[in-house]
Amino acid sequence: MSKSLVIYFSRAGENYFGGELKNIEKGNTEVIAEYIQNETSADLFKVEPAVEYPADYMKCIDVAQKEQNDDARPEIKETLTDISEYDTIFIGFPNWWGTLPMPMWTQLEQLDFTGKIVKPFVTHEGSGFGSSQNDLKKLCEGAEIKKGLSIPGANVYDAEDNVAHWVAE
Repeated sequence: MSKSLVIYFSRAGENYFGGELKNIEKGNTEVIAEYIQNETSADLFKVEPAVEYPADYMKCIDVAQKEQNDDARPEIKETLTDISEYDTIFIGFPNWWGTLPMPMWTQLEQLDFTGKIVKPFVTHEGSGFGSSQNDLKKLCEGAEIKKGLSIPGANVYDAEDNVAHWVAE
C-alpha cells in the first residue's frame, strides 16, 4: 500500500494576500497541505525555522531575501531524517524571491529522495513556481518529480476541488 507525506513550509500572520497586506490566521500553504491530507490521508510535516521570521511582512521578506542572497541554511525546530516508508512526497511552500524559503533547503537537503515520487505545490501572489522546480530537481535528486500545482494565495480557500483533481492525476 502506498504511503504519502506532505512536507511544507507556511507562514501565518501578516501576508500579501489578494493584492494587499492582511493578517491571516493560517498560512496559505498550510491550507493546501491540509486539503492534500484530507484527500490522501498523508502524514504532515511542517518545516519551521528555529528563529521565527518577523511578524511584519516587509521585514520578513527582507530577512528571506538576505537568507537567499547568503545561500543560508537556517536552523529548523525539528528535522525530518527518514522518508523511507513513503512512496509519494508532496512538497509545498510559498514562493519567496522566486524559489523555496531557505528553511525548506535546510530540510530537503537532509533527505534521500531516491525512488520517490515528488509532487510539488506552491502558493504565490502572481509569480507561480519561479525557479523552484529546477531547484527541486537538485534538492530531490533521484526522485520522479511530477507536475506541480500553483495556487495564488488569495485563492486557497476556493482551491479544494483543484487540489483534489491534482492529487488524483
